[in-house]
Amino acid sequence: MPSYRAERTSEDVLRELSAIMREMKDPRVKEAMLTIVKIDLSRDLSYCKVYLSSLKGMEAALPVVKLLNKNTAGFIRRELGQRLSLRHTPELKFIADGSLENSAKIARILNELGDNSNEDNN
Repeated sequence: MPSYRAERTSEDVLRELSAIMREMKDPRVKEAMLTIVKIDLSRDLSYCKVYLSSLKGMEAALPVVKLLNKNTAGFIRRELGQRLSLRHTPELKFIADGSLENSAKIARILNELGDNSNEDNN
């Protein structure tokens, strides 16, 4: 019988991490405009990789991710543990992800191609 506990817990962790990130008062985190792209929660719920992307690009995300891993991962883990009723709160590892930047670049290229094809038809 398949267990859906990891999937349900993963959704709960994602929701609560998003709320915690919005409530953080550190100006470096707010200025980077971080978005949680996805999370990978281990099957035993002890480790969680959090993929973050910045609307300002990878250059803005990398120092903030380093800051989160070094200084505030414990704080965020404690907050997560208080909000969710889990026996063990997963250890968090933040990873910079450039997917938002890449998707914006692809959308811009597609728009340019669409504009060029409209000009050719006229």
